[in-house]
Amino acid sequence: MQKINVITLGCAKNRVDSEHIAAQLAAMGYQIVFDSDKTDAEIVVINTCGFIGDAKQESIDMIFDAVNAKNEGLIERLFVIGCLSERYADYLRDEIPEVDAYFGARDLSGVVEALGGKFDSGSTARELSTPKHYAYLKISEGCNWRCGYCAIPLIRGKHISVPMESLIEEAERLAAAGVKELMVIAQDTTYYGVDLYGERKLAQLLTELCKVKGIEWIRLHYAYPTDFPQEVIEVMARESKICKYLDIPLQHISDNQLQLMHRRHTKAEAVELLNRLRTAIPDIAIRTTMLVGYPNESAEDFDELCNFVREQRFERLGVFPYSEEEGTFSAEKLTDNVPERVKEYRVDRLMTIQSDVSLDINESRVGSVERVIIDERRGDYYVARSQYDSPEVDQEILIPVEGKRLYRGRFYNVRITSVDSFDMFAELVK
Repeated sequence: MQKINVITLGCAKNRVDSEHIAAQLAAMGYQIVFDSDKTDAEIVVINTCGFIGDAKQESIDMIFDAVNAKNEGLIERLFVIGCLSERYADYLRDEIPEVDAYFGARDLSGVVEALGGKFDSGSTARELSTPKHYAYLKISEGCNWRCGYCAIPLIRGKHISVPMESLIEEAERLAAAGVKELMVIAQDTTYYGVDLYGERKLAQLLTELCKVKGIEWIRLHYAYPTDFPQEVIEVMARESKICKYLDIPLQHISDNQLQLMHRRHTKAEAVELLNRLRTAIPDIAIRTTMLVGYPNESAEDFDELCNFVREQRFERLGVFPYSEEEGTFSAEKLTDNVPERVKEYRVDRLMTIQSDVSLDINESRVGSVERVIIDERRGDYYVARSQYDSPEVDQEILIPVEGKRLYRGRFYNVRITSVDSFDMFAELVK
């Protein structure tokens, strides 16, 4: 039995692709390992990211590491898939010919067929690379919005929804395998269903997912703010299985920047949406991301963004400096005219503001009793999360071991005892 090491770089959407491919390879008789740094696998598959400069470099470095291992006879075959090879396949073939084959992000069948199998495009089987109690559910591929800075439509193509019955079947498979928490993901989750059903169907999908036995938490990521469906807010408020959590990347708040970014909504519309969310779901935790240093971002634009972050008091916030991506509107039509040192200053400044906001919010939770799920044991602590925190990107709740035996993937009630800006400490409530 040959072993295949599947290495996934980039976002959770790539992870889901890797898990679907791995399931079909496993069905062919291969032994699958994920993200192993060992060299005992005969075959390596690298699922690359090509979204921003740092991610591209990480992917290229990983390819060269695998090429070196192949040249040393430590692995036999090497395949590269995903976003980087979708976008730069010809260049990669010329520059790194040691790779056996390159397949793009839209060609999940390539590796399976190269290894002698027949790809089943309708299969919902997955080999999980996450801990067995949570999984990502990718409900669509591609994006139609074409924001000014974003290369995703160039890489992934137009929005294509997965049929609802396939998603329910996949969720049921995951639940039967022990998954308790689903993270619903896509390039834009709120656009789900438009291509298949003629209207947005995310609310109906969430309602159906709530009926899947064994799933206890459902978490919504990557919700585009423009034309956000009111019925999604209503189902989030109504269904107890849906975490009071929403990942909604806003990117900026200055109307000048929003227009240049082609975001298709205004500051007033964003504020109105946030008000609707917090009114309907008072305890909601909102995660967002901001992009600073986009072309023509003035000091006034940035000050407006800082004030907005202070006023809105987001529970979770990430900040990224703009990097030019070839083929996008901003790369072709705008000048990257904000100096790098200014970009870095703005990242640091906004994160300092968010650190103060996060600490204040966390301090308000001291003494509260919350339901958490255990992710792992790390040293002298069990690492847990509440419904307000998604794995890998949000804060953790640390519970001292102190002779207690808690189990990964199980739920417990804890009392928050102390906090810092981005983590909490808690004790078990008996």
